[in-house]
Amino acid sequence: MEAYTDFAEVYDTFMDETPYEEWCDFLLTLLHRYELPENITDEKLREEKNSILDLGCGTGTLTQMLSAHGYDMIGIDNSPEMLRIALEKKERSGQEILYLCQDMREFELYGTVGAVISVCDSLNYLLSEEELLTVFCLVKNYLYPGGLFIFDFNTVYKYETVIGDATIAENREDCSFIWENYYHPENETNEYDLTIFVKNDKESGRQGDEIFRRFQETHFQRGYRMEQMRKLLEEAGLTFLAQIDADTHGEVKETSERIYMVARKER
Repeated sequence: MEAYTDFAEVYDTFMDETPYEEWCDFLLTLLHRYELPENITDEKLREEKNSILDLGCGTGTLTQMLSAHGYDMIGIDNSPEMLRIALEKKERSGQEILYLCQDMREFELYGTVGAVISVCDSLNYLLSEEELLTVFCLVKNYLYPGGLFIFDFNTVYKYETVIGDATIAENREDCSFIWENYYHPENETNEYDLTIFVKNDKESGRQGDEIFRRFQETHFQRGYRMEQMRKLLEEAGLTFLAQIDADTHGEVKETSERIYMVARKER
């Protein structure tokens, strides 16, 4: 599970068309739809009910949005570079968010939380069912009784049929990238090699030409099926509640590319 390094510098630039607000609204819908009744008498449980852990929070865009809706947010990511940007956003906004640099396969909290979310295909970076089960068990451990686990994942169909072997390029004024994608059907793993060019504002060429810094990263993700996720949730002791097509918010189909799942730690 490789962490983003140099790519973190331009991550938000190339993700500027990601519908974070729409994702946030739908997460709020799910949190309210499946939340426990308000008549919790234990004060500590009431506090924990309002706390959410964002696993694989990246640069904290969605974490901040949920914080603005009144939730006590904790963000975990294994990339120091991504968290540095998240902390800069936090400082500018003045929001009280706790960020922790941890591997989700080994994360630790000081107490339990009311919900755990993991979106933007963060769980696809776990390349085996064993790693997923480890994370699911940790999630159960840190959820308070009745707490929710809401996550999304990219399907095998998306990696195999929609993306496949392809090259994607995008050119911006101050940065550009080349995304070379390779699908490995033998283990249902998706490999992508990133080549990024970032303008260096501090230097220029002899003729005043612009100088760009070039760096590369390689990352791997694995596609999963809905049946696999349900089985692993059950093995972790979590109760499956719902599966939803992330793009249509309707019924999951064989051609669904990204799926939301909702589970609960029973009281």
